[in-house]
Amino acid sequence: MSGRDEHIIEAAGRCRVVIRNGWVVEVGTPQIRDCPLARRFACPVEEMTPEAIQRNIEARIRSFGMCTPEREVLAGPDFVPFGASELLSSAVRRGDLDAVVIASDGAGTLVAANPALIQGIGGRMSGLVKTCPIPAVIARIEENGGVVLDPGTAVIDQIAGVALARTLGHRRIAVTTAIAAEAAAIRERFPETVIVAVHTTGVSQEDAVLMAGAADLVTACASQHIREAAKTALLQAGTSIPVFAMTRAGKAIVLGKVAETDQPFIIHGARLPVPGSQSPEPLC
Repeated sequence: MSGRDEHIIEAAGRCRVVIRNGWVVEVGTPQIRDCPLARRFACPVEEMTPEAIQRNIEARIRSFGMCTPEREVLAGPDFVPFGASELLSSAVRRGDLDAVVIASDGAGTLVAANPALIQGIGGRMSGLVKTCPIPAVIARIEENGGVVLDPGTAVIDQIAGVALARTLGHRRIAVTTAIAAEAAAIRERFPETVIVAVHTTGVSQEDAVLMAGAADLVTACASQHIREAAKTALLQAGTSIPVFAMTRAGKAIVLGKVAETDQPFIIHGARLPVPGSQSPEPLC
């Protein structure tokens, strides 16, 4: 590793966590009190406290090496039916997408065309704010077909990631982003890209409107503003923590995922958003 081994993530409840040399050294205050998804984690966060979140992060470090040279980068089974990584890995597996631009701890922005790599990275990581290069992780990603944007710095730059994917010859590209201005810039520069807005807890009303207008798929997380902005969505997947398809391209990805699975679903028309019996508390 070059430079300081420090990784900053925003974990459950958009709680800021700092990891250095494989140890959790700082845990902030979560923005919400409860999350039904966090209660289903492999190491559940039953109560949204810094202590519970720290235990969850430490369990991730032990189980798959998050933010360490032991980081596992491949995964198979879905964690949730309509998570961003689940939807995108499914679309690549079906051939509806060529590649996905995502971000990984220890590598930063990368281009992945391997569904197991997309799921292995994205399904285990949320809210990556900053990371540093870990050569062993970068090598593992490259061994499985991934192309890292900048192995020397592990920079997170999704706009440059889409440009890299196009340079590599991909044309049906999806990208994840947690930044509204970045989503809008990608839409302007690369209008054909499938944009997936993630990690939206706590976004402002202005950014929620910008995300909903720029993205094809928007994960609602614990955001009340996203739920309000998604009233024009074409489709909602899930109710507790819904994913909204804002465009036909986003809708096709969700329906393709539904068609791929044997899990039963009910589909009916409704005025969106449709609230669930359990939602994060409070919505913010």
